[in-house]
Amino acid sequence: MRTTLRPRKAAVTTTAFAALAALALAACGGEAGKDPGPTTGGDLPLKGEKIEVAAVWTGPEQENFTKVLKEFEKRTGATVTFVPAQDPIVNFLGTKIAGGAPPDVAMLPQVGAIRQAAAQKWLKPVGAEAEAQLAANYSRGWQELGAVDGTQYGVYFKAANKSLVWYNSAVFENAGATEPKTWKEFLGTAETISASGVTPVSVGGADGWTLTDWFENIYLSQAGPAKYDELAKHTIKWTDPSVTAALTTLGELFGKPALLAGGTSGALQTEYPVSVTQTFTGGDQPKGAMVFEGDFAAVNIAQTKAKIGTDAKVFPFPTVGEGTTPVVTAGDAAVALKDTKGAKALLAFLASPDAAKIWAAEGGFLSPNKNLDPATYPNDVQREIAKALIGAGDDFRFDMSDQMPQSFGGTPGKGEWKALQDFLKNPKDIAGTQARLEADAEKAYRAAAKS
Repeated sequence: MRTTLRPRKAAVTTTAFAALAALALAACGGEAGKDPGPTTGGDLPLKGEKIEVAAVWTGPEQENFTKVLKEFEKRTGATVTFVPAQDPIVNFLGTKIAGGAPPDVAMLPQVGAIRQAAAQKWLKPVGAEAEAQLAANYSRGWQELGAVDGTQYGVYFKAANKSLVWYNSAVFENAGATEPKTWKEFLGTAETISASGVTPVSVGGADGWTLTDWFENIYLSQAGPAKYDELAKHTIKWTDPSVTAALTTLGELFGKPALLAGGTSGALQTEYPVSVTQTFTGGDQPKGAMVFEGDFAAVNIAQTKAKIGTDAKVFPFPTVGEGTTPVVTAGDAAVALKDTKGAKALLAFLASPDAAKIWAAEGGFLSPNKNLDPATYPNDVQREIAKALIGAGDDFRFDMSDQMPQSFGGTPGKGEWKALQDFLKNPKDIAGTQARLEADAEKAYRAAAKS
């Protein structure tokens, strides 16, 4: 899961997390779920139009997105083909464009990827219908994320609240553990669970992006939104003392292999989906009691016998030091690579509540569309997570690695992903980790500036 925002307030308090439900409903003005008027794109006759949509989604995500595309076909008469893409998708698209056969629409999981594709002149403006849907259904912050130099290229269809910790309720109950609100309490809860005979924390370290999420939540809470924006833009270096502090904090967990499912080597070999499922497999004796990740973990939890809200519960990422609860988000934006009626119509449809409600009802999905009825989500846990995102308005920060050049912040085995995997392996090497991060970042930003 993988974007620059103008400086804006980035965090909400722990108390506010619970109160955001009421704010979310107020933000919708009582009109949740109602089409605000502009064409949804699904209203247009497109019989005979053939549209290709490329995305890196597989498994349940691909299946659920296909349901959205099928509804668009049903409404318009168009034929839509899903094109599986490799990650990083910008490289995949570059190959397709060089071969003269780009897809009509692509789902980009990084703001940095949108900027890169726009700089290469690959992208087409979303069109008037999509812009009308965005204006009616999205906060200004989410619209800005899809724009480059004032031109709207992206429609954020799928979002994520990446400031959550999911936990096995049976393990917590047996250990007498409670939901922690601070980092210090989180580490204490981990020790309590460990003493009960269960390894407390499951980490999907084989996928480097999960480690960037750990860092970003700690950094946002501890260093604050202004520093977060500066580091995202690389106007401060990775050797900055604020990065030293965040890595030191993260090392308080990563430096204790006994607290990690499978120890350090096990964490480095655990892919993200397994990090979730092993937390909710084995009843009250799972391989790990807690797993940090976004709302989308619900998709993986659904592959176990655990019931969300009963067996699988969630709490906000803990505050660090004197900081506040972080709200880190991510998302996937639809962009057009062809200036066709079909591509523009599909983007308009994806910006509408009609499209969002199809996947929302299936679970494992979060929409930034403020006019999507929260009742569409399949359970109270996901409804509260969605209400928190909408209620936050523009008071959030987008995933930092997604704002960076993809070669640094979004490529497996390279840049930040690799540096943090090395840090998980040796969390005492803070200075070395910072030096490698800065060297890789400098190279990536220099290359991006030349492109």
